[in-house]
Amino acid sequence: MSNNIAEGSGSNSHKEFAQFLNIARRSTFENANMMILFEMESYISSETKNELLSELDELCRMITGFINHLKEA
Repeated sequence: MSNNIAEGSGSNSHKEFAQFLNIARRSTFENANMMILFEMESYISSETKNELLSELDELCRMITGFINHLKEA
């Protein structure tokens, strides 16, 4: 996620940067799925999964807000 944001920060336009942010946002869903699978395989506890899912949700909302800000600019 952070690499997509970093790469997008070098974009020439807000529209192009927003595309990279959208990829980063979608990656939060991929990571959320991995947390669910990790819990199913007992690699992490349910508590850890829930904490990480909460952090991913917050990150997703922040990225979405950034995308919306760029679209308004």
